[in-house]
Amino acid sequence: MKIAALVSGGVDSSVIVPLLKEQGFDPHIFYIKIGVEGKDDLMDCPSEEDIEITTFIAKKYGCRFDIIDLQKEYYERVARYTMDSVRKGLTPNPDVMCNRFIKFGAFDEKVGHEFDRIATGHYARQWTDGDGVAWMGTAADTFKDQTDFLARITYQQLAKAMFPVGDLPKSEVRRIAAELRLPSAGRHDSQGICFLGKINYNDYIREYVGEREGDIVELETGRRLGRHKGFWFHTIGQRKGLGLGGGPWFVVRKDTVNNIVYVSQGYDPETQYVNTIGLTDVQAMNPVIRFNDGERIRYKIRHQPEFRTGTLTVTADGLTINSDVMISGVASGQFGTIYHATEPVVLGSGVIQ
Repeated sequence: MKIAALVSGGVDSSVIVPLLKEQGFDPHIFYIKIGVEGKDDLMDCPSEEDIEITTFIAKKYGCRFDIIDLQKEYYERVARYTMDSVRKGLTPNPDVMCNRFIKFGAFDEKVGHEFDRIATGHYARQWTDGDGVAWMGTAADTFKDQTDFLARITYQQLAKAMFPVGDLPKSEVRRIAAELRLPSAGRHDSQGICFLGKINYNDYIREYVGEREGDIVELETGRRLGRHKGFWFHTIGQRKGLGLGGGPWFVVRKDTVNNIVYVSQGYDPETQYVNTIGLTDVQAMNPVIRFNDGERIRYKIRHQPEFRTGTLTVTADGLTINSDVMISGVASGQFGTIYHATEPVVLGSGVIQ
């Protein structure tokens, strides 16, 4: 079996190489170069150190190694999506799009199609049942589980994916890396894809979208409290960076037509909370999964270790999650990931309305 191993220089992707070798595979290692061409001042990715580490691992285990430049594809498919979403007042998730359109997308188009499987260092599990249907499951380490970042990959991409660290706790991954003296053993976890890690996200938005001053208004009273430099710099549930006294203040709504950011005061304002979440563009993880009215599920609306519970309603536009508890921080444009009520199985995802 021919396996392409995507190694970024971090500890998780580094450890997949010895794990694959232990299983008798001879992976071909690839480092994906991403970023935005011509924006080196903003996209200052630590590629030199990453490549040095990945080169070391390839030599240590006698693996072939190539660097694949996907900067153009990254800009067209991830950066542009991010900025388009921000302009509309939505809250994008570049990590999710990077997995679908770059790691399992553009890479496969360029070279991955020559391989039987594509292995990454994600904390998730994949298996094929007796009928030949591929499934995605949550990682053994539920705190590090990354299935919410993977829930938008296509079924064809899932069928080809491998997640060698999915059965291991993070502590064991670090122990293996230290025992094997991998140079990535002590590296900190990345903060997501490149531009969310090393640069200031607001600087990136400012470069591509610009600034436009507008009012910050108290939702309950209509009282103008201050000014902002563009609704696109603010997300639902945001508390810091508003520049308001007498807080805490939370962003609870955005008027994208009039460029107004609405806030509510208090440590836990009721206006932050809802108990229904509408999802559009719903995607099941495999062709046999069906969503049913009244079905009990678990779900996530952001990257966090905890699962929430609720029931589904099938709608003309997609699905509605009826949460068992009121929840905060529901942001349009983000993704809601749906899990089986009792089993560690990912059922699918949708875009939050």
